[in-house]
Amino acid sequence: MFTGIVSELGTVASVEPLDGASSLTVTAPDTVGDVSIGDSIAVNGVCLTAVAVDRTAFTVEIVQESLQRSSLGSLREGDSVNLERPMVAGGRFDGHIVQGHVDGVGLLEEIRREGDASRYRISLPPGLERYIVEKGSIAVDGTSMTITAVSDVQSDEPWFEIVVIPHTLDATVLGRADIGSPMNLEVDVIAKYVERLVGGVT
Repeated sequence: MFTGIVSELGTVASVEPLDGASSLTVTAPDTVGDVSIGDSIAVNGVCLTAVAVDRTAFTVEIVQESLQRSSLGSLREGDSVNLERPMVAGGRFDGHIVQGHVDGVGLLEEIRREGDASRYRISLPPGLERYIVEKGSIAVDGTSMTITAVSDVQSDEPWFEIVVIPHTLDATVLGRADIGSPMNLEVDVIAKYVERLVGGVT
């Protein structure tokens, strides 16, 4: 489990196609210090498993399921990526419950400056709008964010907004995003469980 607090901005060192998958190597000297083969690492919000580790970088394999449900397939050498190690039992819980299981990919539609911060409007893939609420939480490229505005639940083109503070702009890939950038979205898992349980009541 993760909390959506990015610990390091890694740099994509290489992307290599595999049979039905992809191999991704990320340079991340601050992250690899306590990473072993088989450990989990969230890369732009996607929980992946380290298959190789050296002093400055780690390699993960991205299966077709993850490529189809996330934006990881668009990564290229030199790109920055958000990184987070799983939460340690008993550790500080600063964000919200993040599983690293991306629900869909939204697009950055609008950027509005608000002082030193930026307000982002991001499109929602159809079907995800019912899981978000104003002042609720959402993981955007693995970063725990507070939703500041939402479109009507019946909207044909659903969206939500977040306000990104200067520190987050500097410390995550959100500060490097442009209009049209794809963003991995993970909605609050509690909302999905509630829907499932309520739907099962007769």
